[in-house]
Amino acid sequence: MHDEQTGNSPALTELRRQLADGLARSGRNVTQLASRAGLGRTTVSEALSSAKPLPSKATVAALARALNLPVQELLALQRTAAGESGSVPTGGPGRPIGEWDPHQLEVHPAGPDRAASDSAAVRVLPGYVTREHDRVLADAVGKAAAGRSGIVVLVGTSSTGKTRACWEAVQPLADQGWRLWHPFDPTRAQAALEDLHRVGPRTVVWLNEAQHYLGDRAVGEEIAAAVHHLLVSRERGPVLVLGTLWPEYAHQYTVLPVPGEGDPHSLVRELLSGHTLAVPDAFDAQALAAATAVAEGGDRMLADALTRARTDGRVAQDLAGAPELLNRYQYAGPAAKALLEAAMDARRLGVGLHLPQAFLIDAATDYFSDTGYDQLTEDWAEQAFAGLAQLVHGKQAPLRRTTPRGPRRPPPSIVADRPAAPPAGPVFRLADYLEQHGRTTRRLLCPPDSFWHAAHTHLTHPDDLHNLSSAARSRHRLQWAHHLSHRAADHGSTDALRLLAGQLRMDGNGEEAERLLRQAADHGGIDALYDLAVMRDEAGDREGAELLLRQAADSGSINAMSRLALRLESKGDREGAASLAQEAAGHGSTDVLYLLAVMREARRREEAKRLLQQAADHGNARALHRLARRRERAGDREGAERLLQQAADHGDDDALYFLARRREEAGDKEEAERLLQQAADHGNIAALSDLALVREAAGDPEGADTLALKAAGHNTDDDALYRLIRMREEAGDREGAERLLRQAVDQGSISESLETLWPYGLDPDGTPTPPWQPSEYAPLDQDEPPTP
Repeated sequence: MHDEQTGNSPALTELRRQLADGLARSGRNVTQLASRAGLGRTTVSEALSSAKPLPSKATVAALARALNLPVQELLALQRTAAGESGSVPTGGPGRPIGEWDPHQLEVHPAGPDRAASDSAAVRVLPGYVTREHDRVLADAVGKAAAGRSGIVVLVGTSSTGKTRACWEAVQPLADQGWRLWHPFDPTRAQAALEDLHRVGPRTVVWLNEAQHYLGDRAVGEEIAAAVHHLLVSRERGPVLVLGTLWPEYAHQYTVLPVPGEGDPHSLVRELLSGHTLAVPDAFDAQALAAATAVAEGGDRMLADALTRARTDGRVAQDLAGAPELLNRYQYAGPAAKALLEAAMDARRLGVGLHLPQAFLIDAATDYFSDTGYDQLTEDWAEQAFAGLAQLVHGKQAPLRRTTPRGPRRPPPSIVADRPAAPPAGPVFRLADYLEQHGRTTRRLLCPPDSFWHAAHTHLTHPDDLHNLSSAARSRHRLQWAHHLSHRAADHGSTDALRLLAGQLRMDGNGEEAERLLRQAADHGGIDALYDLAVMRDEAGDREGAELLLRQAADSGSINAMSRLALRLESKGDREGAASLAQEAAGHGSTDVLYLLAVMREARRREEAKRLLQQAADHGNARALHRLARRRERAGDREGAERLLQQAADHGDDDALYFLARRREEAGDKEEAERLLQQAADHGNIAALSDLALVREAAGDPEGADTLALKAAGHNTDDDALYRLIRMREEAGDREGAERLLRQAVDQGSISESLETLWPYGLDPDGTPTPPWQPSEYAPLDQDEPPTP
């Protein structure tokens, strides 16, 4: 029986009457009552309204206590009203899945897409990579869609992609009209407890960070019981409950209690049993391959993350932490920002991962403005380091203290191996994302003097010092380059010792240069052995040079293998030469195989062919190109094109150029132009010239001018300029011809003198003659002479 005016049951009507009377006696308004009861104003208002559904047990109990009403009596009325209703409210809490934004459901933003507009950037999510747990999750979603209620709680550490996985999984349900409810206000636990009884069929209950619901000390067990009741109530299904938990919470809720002690999570343990799903911390090889494919398909955010996370597979953590790391840098105080920028500069200029604290503090001095420096307190560095160590998503910190692992090296063999001395004091590591950000945004900036001084004072690793010496030299900080180079040499940098030796050789001090090279070799410098061999050669000591070359080759010097191979070839030891060449190829250098093939072509064609094929099999572009020429001469144009394409794939821009001309011959002008553009992008001057003529023929004189001038700027090919000028003269476009001439002169590509500009002579009427008659490119059978 229901109230004819409101449609409510007598028990619900009586419940609301008592609550309204209690509110009237208290003299409070709805807002004040909500505050006293610890409820939301909307929740209280709906509990009192005859037009709203039955309030929850938690709401009734809270209101009864706040109004000094008999709690158990009102709860009995609530239970009676729930039984009298006899049906599940239609709709229930939540809204259609398609109306939700993933960020509203706590999917971590992965940083703005640089390609997107400012207004759309915050909405962009990186491409999604399906992993094993996604397949299990998809199965649960499929069962829910088929009418079977279920619960899945994803368990994983921070920022491993748990919430994003749930979001991707429920998308098929959106097309079927399902709703999604995310209990959140006024607190997660309170919202869940108040409205779980109202959840209707075809609803996803979103319990992200489920510890806030199931781990609530006051009502966690009650929520677990309500969720269980929802899942087993046939008339309320199907529903799907999705949650996420960190491993420590999952362990806390599911571990069996100690006998004799309390069991605070018995209902939660029962609810989770058999329904948790592990999410791994890192992408495995298969997931990384899939992520790479998505990145190569144009996903810039994923491609960016893979550059940093490919080695450890922590792709999801990188994506989740990147925006907050950037915010921490951009909004950092002066001290924190100075330390971060000093660390960024150190990493981008070649210092290793582990940055000594003393170096960072001293280096940061000149990164402050005068005012900022004057306002520093005595403990500025301590406070700044403490702030920068605070974690963001993915357990990343902008600048965290770290402990380097000790070296794990095999015993020394031929040369001594003196490890670098570890830095004194604490060392810190810059977050990978901020390191990459610094390389991009600070690439044109030169560090201040305090940076170079701190490096010279505090850094001890020879490679760090040598790298900074080179960086200082390229930035015209020549005094610092000099001091850092000597300090690097003092600490055993073989590269610095070689550099100093080279300078001494140029100054004519061969004896001191050889001493430094010996010192570098004693410290493990294989290239120093090679340099010593070259010096012995120049001094006429061929036997001593060969001995040093063999030592260097045995230690892995590719240069030594190559030089020794050519020496053996010249002595007639073809077998020894080929063996060394193949060893060098095994180390990634195939040039000596190619050279030996060219040297043997005149008299030992079969041997040359075999060596050439070996070089080609290792991907040597010149060898592939040369084999293509052989196929061309044999009449196998199709085979020649295949080899040219392989050569092009290995970076031979000449092969691209020849392929373009082949496509032009075949009438495929569009493909010919595409290949010409590829070759031009790789710096092929002939391709630039041909493209200029193509642009001119297509009616794009400005584009033609740009390409022709670019080709001429290399001081190797003025033909395109001359032909363009001639073509415009013949077409009556004297103004265009003159404009191109003036641009060329202004650029310095050619001389203002017409005779010098046009060195091929003039017709009797003063018209320049063409530099060469239009003809096809040189045929492939015109090989370059074999030169070692």
